[in-house]
Formats: sequence, structure tokens, C-alpha cells
Amino acid sequence: MLADGIAESVEFTKLAVSGAQTRDVLERQLPVGLGLRPDVVSVVVGVNDTLRCTFDIHAVAARLDEVYAAFTGQGAVLLTACLPDPGTMLGLPGALARPLARRQRAVNAVVHALSERYGAVHLHAAEGAWTTEPAMWSADRLHPSERGHRQLAVRFHAVLAERGVATGVAPLAEPEFPVPARAASLWWLATAGTGWVVRRCTDLLPQLVTLAVDEMRHRARGTSARLDLRAAHGVSTALAALSAQEQRPEAA
Repeated sequence: MLADGIAESVEFTKLAVSGAQTRDVLERQLPVGLGLRPDVVSVVVGVNDTLRCTFDIHAVAARLDEVYAAFTGQGAVLLTACLPDPGTMLGLPGALARPLARRQRAVNAVVHALSERYGAVHLHAAEGAWTTEPAMWSADRLHPSERGHRQLAVRFHAVLAERGVATGVAPLAEPEFPVPARAASLWWLATAGTGWVVRRCTDLLPQLVTLAVDEMRHRARGTSARLDLRAAHGVSTALAALSAQEQRPEAA
């Protein structure tokens, strides 16, 4: 969608895979991507990290920093975006949704900071009407539908055009293909969707239940703000660690 609007002749390569986390982008996709020497590269990742019991904002920040630095170091224009929190998108109960929202806010804060550091073209896509419009999302409520992808492509194209990077015609906002029938969506939920739920039940759910209990305990005591402060502190220390790493060679 976006590639055709950048220039008349563009070679597009998709490295994204379903379920990829920042570790996958760093270890598997980055080496291939660097070999392609792209002029424009999109790195939109992080939600899957929040849905794992191994979530660590320090590790997420370090991986994204390395990926962003590598691509921009080659001269590529970097595209990034902050994303809606999965708990809200999935319609989870508050006690379960709030810990996931806190994680996603942490990821978004890191993406914001690193996007500014590396001069990325960044979209604030975590909020707005598009997050609550069903037509913008696929059956899993975590990935945009064709209309949702086109919405992002249109917004990215507008910013790239302002920078003189995109010289082609803007992508169409309206879908090219028919919206999947309800039966098709239900079939996906009953097959691939069920597998996803089973995997998360053995991975994320035990930890999420613990987080939810902690959430309710703090809420009952009126100390929920402490959880927000703890998450904010995690982001600050993660970014500070990256800054310290950059300054260390100079000090030597």
C-alpha cells in the first residue's frame, strides 16, 4: 500500500511474521534487512512482547535501540508507531487489562524516545477514533484490517511527502477487497484464534492473574498510582541505561 506511493518504481520486501517480538526483529529480521540496504524501513513491533511472561522493558528498549541504530546508520528512513494496548483491544476485564495497558504504555514511551533520537517518522497510533472502530481491525482485534492498514499507510505517506521522501500518489483509504464475512471471522477464531488462546494460557495467563491480583490489591488500598510510577521508573532506567552505554566509549 505505502510502497507504491513512495515512488514510481519501488521494490518491497516483507520480513514481518505473525507473533514476532523485538528479539525476533533483532536476531532474525535485522540481518536480512541490513543486507537489503533499504531506503525506507518500517519497524513497528512491541505488542507481542507485552503478551509474554518474559516481558522486560529494559530488554525491549535495548533491542529497539540496536535495530533503529543499525538501519539509520545505513541511511534508511525509519518508520515507527506507538500502538493501542492489547488489553483494551481484546476487551479484557479491568484488572487484567490495566497491567497490559501499563506495559504497552511503557513500550510506547520507549518507541517515542528512540524515534526522536534517531529522527524516525513516527505515528501516534495508540489513541484516536480508529482504535474503537471495528472496521479498522481484523477478527483477532490485535491486527489492523485492510482498512486499518490503509489508514496507517495514508498517514505515513502524508508525513513522508512533507519530508520529500514520498513522491508517488497517496494510498487509497478505501479497501480494495471485500470485508471478510462474519462466518470467515468466526472460523478464524475457532481455529487459529483458539491456538493463540491456548498458547497464551500456558505462557502469559498465570503471570497476568498474579498481576491482576496485585492490581486489585492496590486498587482496594488506593495505591494504584504506585504501579504507574513503578512502570514509569522502569522506562526511565531503561532509557538511561542506553544513554550510559553511548557515553561510555567517549569517557574512555
